[in-house]
Amino acid sequence: MSEHADLVVGTVRDILAAHEAFALTPERPWDAGLWADLADAGLTGVGLPEEAGGSGGELSDAVAVVRTLAAGAAAVPVAEQLLVAGPALLAADLDLPSPEEPLTIATGGVVHAEPVDDGDGPGRWTLTGTATDVAWSGVARHVAVLAAAPAGIEGAVLALVDAEGLATSEARNLAGEPRGSLVLGGAPARGALLSPARAAEVRARYALARAVQLAAALEQVLDLTVRYAGEREQFGRPIARFQAVQMELAEMAGEVTAVTALVDAAVQTLARGEDVVLAAAAAKVRAGAAVEVVARLAHQVHGAIGFTQEHRLHHLTRRCWSWRDEAGSELTWATVLGVGLLADGPDGLWPALTRVV
Repeated sequence: MSEHADLVVGTVRDILAAHEAFALTPERPWDAGLWADLADAGLTGVGLPEEAGGSGGELSDAVAVVRTLAAGAAAVPVAEQLLVAGPALLAADLDLPSPEEPLTIATGGVVHAEPVDDGDGPGRWTLTGTATDVAWSGVARHVAVLAAAPAGIEGAVLALVDAEGLATSEARNLAGEPRGSLVLGGAPARGALLSPARAAEVRARYALARAVQLAAALEQVLDLTVRYAGEREQFGRPIARFQAVQMELAEMAGEVTAVTALVDAAVQTLARGEDVVLAAAAAKVRAGAAVEVVARLAHQVHGAIGFTQEHRLHHLTRRCWSWRDEAGSELTWATVLGVGLLADGPDGLWPALTRVV
């Protein structure tokens, strides 16, 4: 973390304190009030350069914002904006929308891009098809779409689309966060052609963003469970004094520690400007695997109270179960990881493993 990260985290926590987590509904699909307060404080542009319209700061500052919001079960598209879509647009030399307007990323579905020669300069594209599982669809004003390049051209096209007026489905994840589809029936866009490696990096960034959120949420789940076990008494003593509960807490702590280590390693890889695909894959796979263990044991320790609308635990675990399958499943990224680790043959396996972690 940078020297300013503590101040950033403190500011985010102060803002979060005025916005309690709530059950998302079709009528209230996100926390617009929280977004407005974050934007007023310049926190929706952290980590994006000031000359591009952002608030400045380092990658570690942006990660700190995302982690703090994830731990608070915040219903805002900050992870997508600060860690994926915003940096991807800037890396492709595309203009960044105002950070005050929600921006998200779309990598799924079948979307094709065709160049447009309308005399308005290079970088004009027309997008056709449907982008699926779009985080915060119907909420985000702008969408960075990763589309298939024209026939005969390798790579992909990253295009910025104004989402206002686009047809959107009403799909949601288990936490109630919008995850609908966007129909791009010839939508005009500014875009840039990406090499296969650059396109893979965008997808890896998305997976890493979800892993960052998962790590923070799992840490918070562990913290809630440890505190509850220390306060809840049964048979005249706190349940944390019972050996069976202590073993469950220890197992949870081991899972969370492993996830945090791999996520931190992947973030550092990205910060150094190195190829992040394998590190992100490892972080996403390990974070996803930890969800089942940590969520199950947390609810087992809490009992029925953890499922009530008033308790924060279920807001966090619902997100963990949802984020686990987003931006690529464990199977998807385990395949990427396995292929990448074996790319240099048996003699290159150990050096590849040490590079990842």
